[in-house]
Amino acid sequence: MGLRLILARHAKSSWGDPLLEDIDRDLNTRGTNDAILIGQWLATNGYCPDEALVSAACRTQQTWSSIKTTTTLDTTKVAIHDGLYLASSDQILHHIRQATGNTVLVIAHNPGIGDFATRFAKVATTHSDFARYPTCATTVFDVKASSWSDVKFGENPILNFCVPRELRP
Repeated sequence: MGLRLILARHAKSSWGDPLLEDIDRDLNTRGTNDAILIGQWLATNGYCPDEALVSAACRTQQTWSSIKTTTTLDTTKVAIHDGLYLASSDQILHHIRQATGNTVLVIAHNPGIGDFATRFAKVATTHSDFARYPTCATTVFDVKASSWSDVKFGENPILNFCVPRELRP
């Protein structure tokens, strides 16, 4: 198997404390539950990252924590990056080009993560939620490069795309 990229937007966050800085906002109950559902979906489909690149924001780190509770990802190498907080698609690509795993999960924010998904795909999916990339939207790509340093926009087929509401009972 070649390289695989899993791209996830953070789960639904709380706006309950207006005094919190944006970077410090945590997940609300729905967000935690949705991240767990995405973790189960990843595990069921065999999409298990061996490296996770996570924004420094509280909500992205909590999304990762909730995803990994449902899978056997305790051995996944995790790197928290300040530079992924509110990153543009070009900044996200910069971080991905430094990855070392075979299957890499990136958890970041809109609008950068949604723009990245659209630009990274060879052909965008026709799923109605892909363009807006809602909270906890997750795309799995087959990467058409032999190393992360060589990845480019516009070359990578989408293997799967999911939003949590499709997984809720």
